[in-house]
Amino acid sequence: MAATRWTVPDSADGARIDRVLASLLSEPRTRSQARLDRGEVTVAGTSVSKSHRVRAGETITVAPPARAARPVGPAQTPPVPVRYEDDHVAVVAKPADLVVHAGAGVTSGTLVDALRAMGMSLAAGDDPDRPGIVHRLDRGTSGLLVIAKTEVALRDLRAQFDARTVSRRYWALVDGVPDVAEAVIDAPIARHPHDRTRFQTAPDGRPARSRYVVCEAYGAASRVEVRLETGRTHQVRVHLAALGHPVCGDRAYGASLRLARALGLVHPALHAAHLGFSHPVGGAHIALDEPLPDDLHTAVERLSASDLTR
Repeated sequence: MAATRWTVPDSADGARIDRVLASLLSEPRTRSQARLDRGEVTVAGTSVSKSHRVRAGETITVAPPARAARPVGPAQTPPVPVRYEDDHVAVVAKPADLVVHAGAGVTSGTLVDALRAMGMSLAAGDDPDRPGIVHRLDRGTSGLLVIAKTEVALRDLRAQFDARTVSRRYWALVDGVPDVAEAVIDAPIARHPHDRTRFQTAPDGRPARSRYVVCEAYGAASRVEVRLETGRTHQVRVHLAALGHPVCGDRAYGASLRLARALGLVHPALHAAHLGFSHPVGGAHIALDEPLPDDLHTAVERLSASDLTR
């Protein structure tokens, strides 16, 4: 694959190279930063850092990344817990820090890879990187995910999600204590205009509704339950941040770094605790609840035993 070249337009004069590159390539800024870190990008023939400021008229050259061999076999990704399985569907408990499927610079070590290594049949669907995938959880979010093993199940489950008949409840710790103990957040969500890895509430975004209730207030933080009425990317995180109470540990959406450190959090304190749907073959109702992982248990214990202030 040949290198790709662009000339910096006048409108980008003085902008950071990582932002310009992300816009040119229509990719997340973190992926463009990785290209820069690997030395794949030059400006006027010279390698630059991600904070470099470009000038109008300069030439940006992007070399194709070195093609690495993709790992195969069961050692690639550890097995994930299976909470329900039959011939058509499976429900798994995804651990935090596991990407669901390949994409955005991730080519291996995904949930899909783990399921394949476990020998699970996955519906092919229309995307070779997303076999069996009906819905997703963010990388840092743990909890329940339903997997389609057959094409019949894949079509039916996707229709259930589109019709908003699937029941989903999230457990979260948020910074501070919301003024209103129970409410519906009805705020459209759109991709952030300057950072393609994030989203924000915006009048021209896609409709999004979340219903939350404060279950326990600790002063520095609160434990909340969130029920999704729609399923937009980062919906829970964006809505709670828009409320002024981001998910603890969620640095992308403004959570307190000091509080996250005090609670021992290395990813957002968000957990998909409940999942309910109709079986795609026969219609039986399936409902499962997933206990908190150890790190979130520990965070709650630290909150309960401390006098932290926000």
